[in-house]
Amino acid sequence: MGSNVVVQAIAAVLALALYFLPSILADRRKRHDLLTLALFNACLGWTGFGWLLALYWSLQPNPPKNVAGEIVETRKIVRMREFSSALLMRVQRRATTRDRREK
Repeated sequence: MGSNVVVQAIAAVLALALYFLPSILADRRKRHDLLTLALFNACLGWTGFGWLLALYWSLQPNPPKNVAGEIVETRKIVRMREFSSALLMRVQRRATTRDRREK
């Protein structure tokens, strides 16, 4: 009887490990959204489709931490490049105009 309890305990641990495999993989892969993925896995993992989605999600690369900040930063860089280009063109036009006047 004692060995039966041990076998059942081992089976329960293995079943839980399999159930939470997507969350375990996400933790091992250092995903930033681990808590969200683990909650999704816990709530919808009992459906085969939910478990498969959680598994797929856990195998995806990490999303950027601050998407909005990256967009703002990219826009700022683009505006600075446009300003620099416009300023350079204006300086070149003035230099060309000055050279024509001097001749």
